[in-house]
Amino acid sequence: MTEIEKARKIMGKNIIGPEELKAVPRLAVQIPASVSLVPYDANLLKRLSESHLLIFFTREHADGSPLTIMSLRSRFGIDPEASEPCFYNQDWYIREDFATKAMLKNRWYLIRKDVDPKSRAKLPEDIKKSFSLNEKFPSAILTAYAFFAYHLLTGKKIWEDDFVWTSDADHNGDRIYVGRYKDLEGVNKNGFNIHRHLRIRKMYGAAPLLQ
Repeated sequence: MTEIEKARKIMGKNIIGPEELKAVPRLAVQIPASVSLVPYDANLLKRLSESHLLIFFTREHADGSPLTIMSLRSRFGIDPEASEPCFYNQDWYIREDFATKAMLKNRWYLIRKDVDPKSRAKLPEDIKKSFSLNEKFPSAILTAYAFFAYHLLTGKKIWEDDFVWTSDADHNGDRIYVGRYKDLEGVNKNGFNIHRHLRIRKMYGAAPLLQ
């Protein structure tokens, strides 16, 4: 456990706690009257102070409504020509549980700001084998919350060019991955992406063409 002020000194710009959340009214979150101690050891925070973001997640907006991917989508929109940052213009997930239901508790999270080089081009099942006992994939709502909060506070984008795996799945059990705000090839518009990694199932097959 670490006192919040001590954690703030250690993490520098890589902390988003109650005080920082007050500085981003666009998120319109409800900050609890009492926020618990940071559940990470000071030595761990020092070791990860550059690579990770320490962020306090609150599960409700200021009006008491649940904080979800869809609630953030309604606040930030899907049109980069109208306003940025925003979500990428997709609608496939608007009725999915991971996007519409409050999934997390009010608590502190410590999430990596970039993609671990050792995990690139690997399936989540293989990546998971290399995790330490206290590591796991973040939820989709936590990644979206962290992305927008961090950008509003610092002007910088985490996972700007990369996708990151999440712990969530859609109703078919397909894994959700998010991120890559900017398309380096310039084909797609800017926006925080939310995709699903389709598994091969019986509905997939070939319809050969005779030449």
